[in-house]
Amino acid sequence: MNYRQTTRILRSVLTHAVVILLGYVMIYPVLWMIASSLKENSEIFASASLIPRVPSFEAYVRGWKGVGGVSFATFFGNSFFYSTMATVGTLLSSSLVAYGFARIRFRGRAFWFTCMLLTMMLPYQIVMIPQYILFFKLGWVNTFAPLIVPTFFGQPFFIFLMIQFIRGIPLELDESAKIDGCSRFTTFRHIIFPLMSPALVTSAIFQFYWKWDDFLGPLLYLNRPVHYTVSLALRMFSDPTTSTDWAAIFAMGTLSLVPIFLIFMFFQRYLVEGITVSGLKG
Repeated sequence: MNYRQTTRILRSVLTHAVVILLGYVMIYPVLWMIASSLKENSEIFASASLIPRVPSFEAYVRGWKGVGGVSFATFFGNSFFYSTMATVGTLLSSSLVAYGFARIRFRGRAFWFTCMLLTMMLPYQIVMIPQYILFFKLGWVNTFAPLIVPTFFGQPFFIFLMIQFIRGIPLELDESAKIDGCSRFTTFRHIIFPLMSPALVTSAIFQFYWKWDDFLGPLLYLNRPVHYTVSLALRMFSDPTTSTDWAAIFAMGTLSLVPIFLIFMFFQRYLVEGITVSGLKG
């Protein structure tokens, strides 16, 4: 083995060692949470070891019973309903709006497109109070309506992502459809929308994850435990006036990661393709 081969092998070994070390540091909090869900409460904060003295799934049983007489099955059902409906609303509305901006020339298009981009820069804290007053007057507080209905009117980030994708679809397809007698909506429904699969899947993954993880929205608009999502239910476990069942919190926190993990594993190919084609990087 010559000097050049030895250097290449050493460089490869060092690169892999650094990557493994950084990966372990990044994933350590998740591993610690999973390990803590298998420990007794007295053992969790006693050491940083990932290996429990006596592994037990009892915390999962206690945690699944929930709090306030409501089991975690209800909380998971609420999170699935909220996340799924918000994702469907986002995909339908954002794709339609994106098609309009990308393909249809109308007066004031640049102005409205700029306005849409500006809404992306507004912190949620600025619109939180006006939105709450509006939804309160509509009688939507303590329902899922304030969390789901706005998603059916387009989400700026996903509109921008889909516009970038649609611009990569040949314009000749629209012209051919027009010659065949298709209307704008028919062209969008039967030609453009199916071709947007990578961008739609990418948007669905992001939106489902963000809504599944959403804490502030449900905290503002949901008051009854039977309506709580998983994020709110995990907060209910922590009670500063009594002893907190940390093992149960970590057990349910671990279960809450399962849907996101499965979705990412099944659709990561579309996620990478959608991000690459739409030019959304970094």
